[in-house]
Amino acid sequence: MNDYWTEFITLAGLHLLAVISPGPDFVITVNQSMKYGIKVGLYTAAGIATGIFLHVTYSLLGIGLFIQQTEWLFTGLRYAAAAYLGYLGVKSMMAKPMKKLEDLKESNEVISFKKAFRKGFFTNALNPKATLFFLTLYITVVSNSTPILLQGVYGLYLAISTFIWFCIVSILFGNAKTRSLFFNVSHRLEQVTGLIFIALAIKLVLN
Repeated sequence: MNDYWTEFITLAGLHLLAVISPGPDFVITVNQSMKYGIKVGLYTAAGIATGIFLHVTYSLLGIGLFIQQTEWLFTGLRYAAAAYLGYLGVKSMMAKPMKKLEDLKESNEVISFKKAFRKGFFTNALNPKATLFFLTLYITVVSNSTPILLQGVYGLYLAISTFIWFCIVSILFGNAKTRSLFFNVSHRLEQVTGLIFIALAIKLVLN
């Protein structure tokens, strides 16, 4: 049992370092929260957490190892991720000044919760770095002798902790005070976000 606790703490520690590091998930959550508010940010966070479940599932099933070892498949995933990030980047680069905050709910600029969830999910699910990260965790940290049910519990923790972290990010960047502070330059911030997404897409293609 002590070995399992050591295993879990190691897993949780490495995941914490990874999840708080700025990356596509962080950028999309901040962008959605500042533009549309906390609720949309929370749905984006839920989509990201669901993407974690996907990575954990194929790691448990051994599919992640197959993806890593199949060059054309991993390359395809990499280009799909780059294309999606590039698409988000171009859309963000075209951002225009928003309407008044109090009028935003009545405008067609409001994003549906379903779309917010989908953005979060695909940003995480298509990230090949996340694929490699979870595959590495389950190969190097989790022992083959660890019961599959316990490995599933590990995965549940990873998804829930990811959700909690990005909920915190949503609350920090999506509250009215923060949004009001950056409101007049929100479209410029989104354009910067677009540049970051495009840079990440180029990096994925080149690496």
